[in-house]
Amino acid sequence: MKITFLGTGTSLGVPIIGCNCKVCRSTDKKDKRFRSSVFIETGGRSFIIDTGPDFRIQCLNNGVERVDAVFITHIHRDHLSGLDDIRPFCYQQKAFIPVYGTKTTCERILKDFAYCFGENRYPGVPDITLKEISAEPFEVQGVKVIPIPVMHGKMEVTAYRIDNFTYITDASFIPEESIKKIAGTEYLVVNALRKEPHPSHFTLSQALALIKTIRPKHAYITHVGHGFGFYDEMQKNLPENVTLSYDGLKIEF
Repeated sequence: MKITFLGTGTSLGVPIIGCNCKVCRSTDKKDKRFRSSVFIETGGRSFIIDTGPDFRIQCLNNGVERVDAVFITHIHRDHLSGLDDIRPFCYQQKAFIPVYGTKTTCERILKDFAYCFGENRYPGVPDITLKEISAEPFEVQGVKVIPIPVMHGKMEVTAYRIDNFTYITDASFIPEESIKKIAGTEYLVVNALRKEPHPSHFTLSQALALIKTIRPKHAYITHVGHGFGFYDEMQKNLPENVTLSYDGLKIEF
């Protein structure tokens, strides 16, 4: 399995428009973050988790040439609004691309991207097939996917597990039943917005506590805000099995 971090930033990205803090002014490319998304290659298939507003340039920057399915974690715009940019893959692959999400997510896609559906679709729109999921595992072209409900403040969002890889974004609390589904994960990605408390995101200390509970071989921090600090300074203070992810990071196992 190969994972490419297409984006590792929070909803505003880093740098933030109009912000002159030291992190937003950093010249280190590891301190520059598009909205969070990952590209997964496994079993001869290629998957995307979340299509935020930076999706097009993320694919170009990372040489993404094929997408067999898209998994959406939740309906917030920084995770969904770039879905229209799936079009080139539809054209080149000459196929409808399945997009997976909960009932709430599918309903929002039907509303926000209404022109993609119905009898009188606008010419050239993305060829999308919506696939509604529950909390039960499902299979995509021979690859087993386990959706895992987690809480983003008062909103339920979906984490995804494929084999020994689990991706969690925008979480502030994980129910015990979901912890059981994550258990045994060898490679874990989890959000940590900043060091200070936040109503709907893990802090760094909370993310590290989760990592200590799950005990993966290696964990990666994502969905990072500018208040997190410089990449180099933060990385040297993390446990040996924890990496602060950055845009373009590739891991293979």
